[in-house]
Amino acid sequence: MAAIVVSHGYGADDQSIWLPYLRGALEELGHDVHIPRLPNSSDPDARAWRGVLAERVAGLSAVDTVLVGHSIGAVNVLRVLEGHEGGAFAGVVLVAAPAWLPPGYESLAGFFAEPFDWPALRRAARHYRVLTALDDPVLMPRPVDHVAELVSGLGATAVVTAAGAHFGATPDDHIELPRAVRLVLECLADEPDVTASLVVQDLGDR
Repeated sequence: MAAIVVSHGYGADDQSIWLPYLRGALEELGHDVHIPRLPNSSDPDARAWRGVLAERVAGLSAVDTVLVGHSIGAVNVLRVLEGHEGGAFAGVVLVAAPAWLPPGYESLAGFFAEPFDWPALRRAARHYRVLTALDDPVLMPRPVDHVAELVSGLGATAVVTAAGAHFGATPDDHIELPRAVRLVLECLADEPDVTASLVVQDLGDR
């Protein structure tokens, strides 16, 4: 049994988008899923979000824990990992993750105040998985550029879908996202990554 800790995104909470689906699918397999409600999600403060998530992760066995983040919540996961001093986490799954501040989201600038510490991040987790859609309106004009930056910096394996937008356009846009479940399970299986630079064009399900 593993622990999965999820950082939701802007304006969201533990009941938003595909998070209830993820929780149900993984709990059915016997895993513990934790989705803390981050403060002031419609006007997030990077330091406050990092503190809440770090506190929730503290005390968990890193080797048996996968961290999941959606959108700016994915950046929150990375900021927590930069300060992690224990053993490496089993894995990290980043969904619709920006590698830099997207245009029009200046209120989230605090999450990007410092460059990512890529070496520290690579030490903090055994596996990184990135899931992004080519039609993601938040990561325009070229969502694949965000993917490339994360793949290069993290040594991640990426799955790029032709469609899917931001994998939840609004908090009440409840969807199923089986691909995210599979990526979590891949991290827990702890099989060697095929290649750190592989970007898979996936035209199947979400």
